[in-house]
Parts: sequence; C-alpha cells; structure tokens
Amino acid sequence: MPHPPVPAQALEVWDRLRAEYPDARTRLDHRNPFELLVATVLSAQTTDDRVNTVTPELFRRWPAPEDLAGAPPAEVEAVIRPLGFQHRRAGQVVGVARALCERFEGEVPRGSAELESLPGVGRKTANVVRGNCFGIPALTVDTHVGRLSRRLGWTRASDPGAVERDVCALMPEVDWTRLSHVLIWHGRAVCHARRPACERCVIADLCPSAGSEG
Repeated sequence: MPHPPVPAQALEVWDRLRAEYPDARTRLDHRNPFELLVATVLSAQTTDDRVNTVTPELFRRWPAPEDLAGAPPAEVEAVIRPLGFQHRRAGQVVGVARALCERFEGEVPRGSAELESLPGVGRKTANVVRGNCFGIPALTVDTHVGRLSRRLGWTRASDPGAVERDVCALMPEVDWTRLSHVLIWHGRAVCHARRPACERCVIADLCPSAGSEG
C-alpha cells in the first residue's frame, strides 16, 4: 500500500478533480431534508437512479413525516417493490417517519447523534443529510470514496469511520461535502473498481496506484 502523500499533493488532486466535475452533487432527487433522508435510506444496496424511479410516487402519496408514519406498510411496499427487499425497506422508512414525529416534532434533526438514532440511519446517511441539506461539512464514505482514498494513498483503512478521519485530516473542512460528490463521480466515471481508466484520468500522474488494478 502506498505511503500517504504530503498535504500539498492531496490538495493538488482535489484542485484537479473539482475542476473536472464542477457540477458534482448527490444524484438522489429531493426537495427537502425529509425526502433526502428517506431516499438515502432506500439507496442501500441499490442505485440512486433506481431510487429516483420510486420516490416521486412515494412522496406524492406521503409527502411529510406525519403522512408516511401513518401509511399502511403494504401500500408503501407496493410503491418501493422495484427496489427489492420491499418489506425491510418499508419498515425502515415508516420507522424513520414515526421516529421523527415521536421524538423530533416531525423535523429532521441536524445533529449526527440524533440522525443516527433513527431506524436504518448510520454515519453515511447522517453525513449525506447534514452535508447536503444543512450545509454542515461532512464526508460521506461510500464504496467509491473508500476505494479512491485508498488508491490515492490518503488512507490505509477499510473501516469507513477511519477513512473519514484520515481524509478529513488532509482536506479543508469547508470542502468535505463536495469532496464526497467529486470522488463518487470520479469513481463512477473513471476510477472503476475493476479496470480503472488511468489513461484518461486527470490525476494519474499524482496517483500512486496509477497503472494498477488494485
């Protein structure tokens, strides 16, 4: 595993990547924190694009936490069935809505601990909501962010919490949320899990893993 680069190298990588993906953002369609929270919970083990095919109907029928909290689980399952695991997913999102109503007066909390206390919500989901809805700097470590951070030598860790700590220590706090999106977009477009396209990567000359498939 390559040694972590000096901060100047990491910042040069960041400068190039954000110039390459100026429009990087979450691909989950949403209009408010509640919708992003539910969409992110639904996105586990599926793609953002697939989630976007079911959320318009989901939020048309149950637009607020109090609506979804009282929704018949079977009806919610029918709407989200295309995602698979509909029984579990329906239980999670209805549970989230009920917890919001019972403990937070129907409002999505800003705090990480409060968000992570909700059913089906972990650190990654909490950071998505905090960073994208409340403007709180937060690095979301998904599979792309973890993979790229290791390939770039920014971390040796596989645990998402450790990856978050290592990468955040290298980057200005104000950039953490956008960095998540940029790394995800680069991971999807170029730095694939198998056969990364190093020949068309804008940071290949700075990447210690360039030319390998690991």
